[in-house]
Parts: sequence; structure tokens; C-alpha cells
Amino acid sequence: MKARLSTLGNGLRVVTCAMPASQTVAVGIWCAVGARHEAARVGGISHFLEHLLFKGTKKRTARRISEEVEGVGGDLNAYTAEERTCYYATASSDHLGRVTEVLSDMYCNSLMDRVEIERERGVIVEEIEMIRDEPAQHVHELLTAETWKGDSLARAITGTKKSLAAITRADLLAHLRGNYHAGKTILTAAGAVDHDEVLGLANRWLGKLPKGPAPRPRSLPGRQASPRIVIEERDCQQTQIALSFRGVGAKDPRRYAVSLLHVLLGGNMSSRLFQELREQRGLCYSVSSSLSTHSDCGAFEITLGLDGKNVSKAMRLILRECARIAEKGPSATELKRACDYSIGTSRMALERAATQNYRLGTSLLTYGKIISPEDVYDRLAKVTPSEVKKAAAQIFQNSTLCLAMVGSGPSRERLLGLIRQR
Repeated sequence: MKARLSTLGNGLRVVTCAMPASQTVAVGIWCAVGARHEAARVGGISHFLEHLLFKGTKKRTARRISEEVEGVGGDLNAYTAEERTCYYATASSDHLGRVTEVLSDMYCNSLMDRVEIERERGVIVEEIEMIRDEPAQHVHELLTAETWKGDSLARAITGTKKSLAAITRADLLAHLRGNYHAGKTILTAAGAVDHDEVLGLANRWLGKLPKGPAPRPRSLPGRQASPRIVIEERDCQQTQIALSFRGVGAKDPRRYAVSLLHVLLGGNMSSRLFQELREQRGLCYSVSSSLSTHSDCGAFEITLGLDGKNVSKAMRLILRECARIAEKGPSATELKRACDYSIGTSRMALERAATQNYRLGTSLLTYGKIISPEDVYDRLAKVTPSEVKKAAAQIFQNSTLCLAMVGSGPSRERLLGLIRQR
């Protein structure tokens, strides 16, 4: 299942991964622009534009766009992230041409109707309110804002109600023309696909996309010198906690050790935090870690929900486990389990065309090339306990700790005291 990469005359890149056993196809059109690239005044414009591309083209109404894909049993969707926007569809293999043409039509020929713009503005306001009303989601936005304070990464992908209200049709068209060109666009396809066929479809539907410059590197976020805490008191049944430490970027050579550190600490039910906080102490239903990884920076995050009266106890245990793995590292046996878990779950996921399609897009946008899963597995297998220990010691620093809490619990002073006692 090797990937093949070609470039059209206008500079647009096309990459495919043929999966001989598959009966489905997954297609994606990716643009190298996201929330990180936006000015504060128009925060959320990438996400706003993503919504609007579903609202009609010169030849299709909004309803027809969805019906042409869903009417053959397919799925059509999109998402906006900090550094990219992706429009994607999956369907049975005999509908490759249809889904590619529908996605291309959306990408190149959106009407940007004024009535639809105002209607969708209201929809996104409701999305913002929905996130705000869900403490488990809202705490992540608070954490992100605190982790990257002072940088564009701190802003919510959806924008705010204020920034959303300020975005005009002219702003949207300028954002579209300035970014949705061949220099920032790639077409991906995985599953029961033939590279030459996909290349022909790309030439037909995307070959006239105007040329444009490749994305420019962003400046690094500023360094953090001391722990930061944000608390939003609410009368709710459960207190939500999210904390982060500055991590590593997608190109950092330590990323393999950090990936396994995540699995060891909170990546599954065998992890140290899950075993200690849930299985041994019964403090929470779920506790987990995750990696927020961008091209040049990242964060190591830990989240859980629990009774407010147990927050101090949970924080002590979390910080203790972070310190333990930084001081002693994992055993060889523990590390081998984490490595086997990472490789095994990846191999199972990559049996799906949609996951392969996601891999192609993210790899090409991040690294400028397609990295083979086997190369990643080989590097993971070579990570040593001392590499994990060193990475943990570098990441789990009090100075870069950020904590967000929604609900009832200890005061900010009490939490700062716990952090400094580490």
C-alpha cells in the first residue's frame, strides 16, 4: 500500500494510496490554512468559510451537494484545524468520480450567497454556545487559550461571537482567494483507487485552480516562565480539569519518545494515570492524556472529570506520576507494551480507507512528503526507556504547566501551592 505523489501543472499536488482489498474510496481536498493563520479581527474565518462551501455552487444547491454523496451511501464532511482545512468524502469505489467532482465543485465554485452567509453566521453562534454549555469541551478551550496565551494558537477555531459578527462577505472572499489556490491545495485519495485515474480527475476538476505561493512558516509562540491557572466556577455535577505542559512539534526528533510517553501515562486503560486514579482510587470514571501537535510546537495534555472535593487529591497524584516517570523512566517491559499498543492500534486504523486518506493529507502538509507507517513503527520500536525519561523530564516542568478548571474545587492559591510542592 505505497503512496504515489504527482504534481499538476498549476502546482497542486495529488497523492494516492491504493488498497487492493478495499471496496471503498476516501477522497480529501486539503488547504494549508487554519485558525493559526488568521488575524484577530476575523478570528474563526477559516471555519466560517468551511461551513459556507457546503451552501451551494453555480451548478448545485446545498441540498443537492449532500444528496449526490449521501444518495449513493457515501459520507461528506469537513473540518478546520489550527493549520489546515479539509473537505472529505467516502463512498463505494464505483463512485470515485462523483465524490471527487462534488468536492472540487464546492472548493472551486462556491456562490458565497449573502443570505447563506447570514444564516450560517447564526448556526456558528449556536455551535459556540453549544461548546460553552458543555463543560468537558469548554475546559479544553480555556486550556488552549491559557497554554498559547498571546499567540494566534490561543484563539478558538470557531472564533468568538464578536469576531464572527465582524466578518464580512468581502473578508470571506479575500480569505478564499488568498488561500484556496494550487500552492496551498492537495488532493488525496485512498482505497480502491488507481493513481492515474485520480490524476485525470484532478486535472479535469482542479487543473484550472490558480497558482499561488506555498504556505510560509509561522513564528514560534512565546515561552512560558511560570504556571498559569484559569478557573470558571459553575454549579454542575462534576468538575472538569484539563492541564498541559509544553510538548514538542511534529518535526521534533523527540516526538517518538513523547508519543510513547503519552501512551504510558494516560493513553489507555493500562496507563499509569488510569490505573492510579480510577482503578486504585476510584476518583474518576475516566482520565486520559493527549498530544496537541502543530508543525513547530505542541502540548502534552491531561484531562479528567470528578467530584470537586477530590480535585486536590487527583492533582497530587497526577503530578506525582509525572514526576515519577521523569525521574525513573519506564521499565523495558512497560515500554514494550506501549510500543506494541501504538503500532497495533495504528495498523488496525489504517485498514480503513478514511484513515489512510487522513494520513496522506496530514503527512504531506506537515512534512512535504509521505512518511511510511513502517518507518514510523521502526522508529517507535527503537525508543529506549532513557529517551522517554529524558523527554518526560524536559516536558514536565512546573514553569510550563497550565491548568483549566470548570466547576467547583480548590482556590487558585491552593492549586498553585500543590504545583509548587512537586
